[in-house]
Amino acid sequence: MSDGQRDKKAWREEILARRKQVSAAQREREATALTTGVMNLGTLGWVGAYVPVGGEPGALAMLDALRAGGARVLLPVTGEPGPLEWAEYTGPEGLRRGRFGLREPAGEPIANALAKADALLIPALAVDRRGVRLGRGAGYYDRSLAQCRADARLIAVVRDDELVDHLPEEPHDHRMGWALTPFGGLLELADDPGN
Repeated sequence: MSDGQRDKKAWREEILARRKQVSAAQREREATALTTGVMNLGTLGWVGAYVPVGGEPGALAMLDALRAGGARVLLPVTGEPGPLEWAEYTGPEGLRRGRFGLREPAGEPIANALAKADALLIPALAVDRRGVRLGRGAGYYDRSLAQCRADARLIAVVRDDELVDHLPEEPHDHRMGWALTPFGGLLELADDPGN
C-alpha cells in the first residue's frame, strides 16, 4: 500500500468517525440547507445526483427540488465494478433497493446518460480547495466521470468541515470544479495542480 493510499485511508477513517457523531437534528438542518442550495444552481436540463446513504449529506428533498426546478435527475445504478450506469429519478416511489442496499431508480438505465448531464452532484467524504475529491475508495465515480461532457459542472457535496485545504491525489482522480456545502453554499474550486 502506497503512502498516498495510507493517507486516504486515514482521511476516510477520520471523516467516517466524525460523520457518526453528527446528530439527526444537524443532518436535517444540513439537508434543508442543501435543498435550498440546489435550487440556486440555475436552470439545468439533466443533473446527475445521488440518494444519500450512510451519513452522506443531503436528502431526497434535494432531488425533488431539482425536479421541481425543471431538471431531469439521473441517479446511479450499481452493478459490476466499472463505470456506473444511470437511470432517471421519477420520485421516491420510483426507487428500489439495489446492490449494497443503495436506493436507485427502478427504470432502465439510459445509454450515455452522463454525456447529457449539465451538472453532477457527487457525494464525497471530503474535497480540497484544488478540487481533489476523496470518495469511499471503490473508484465507481472516478471511472464514471470520464463519460461526462467537458463543460459539465462537477460539484462535490460535503459538509462544511469536509472542505479542506489539501487531500492526497492519485493520477486516476477526477477533480471537481465546485463544492456545495450546507452553509457555505456553492464554492468554485481552484484547479491549480501546483498547490
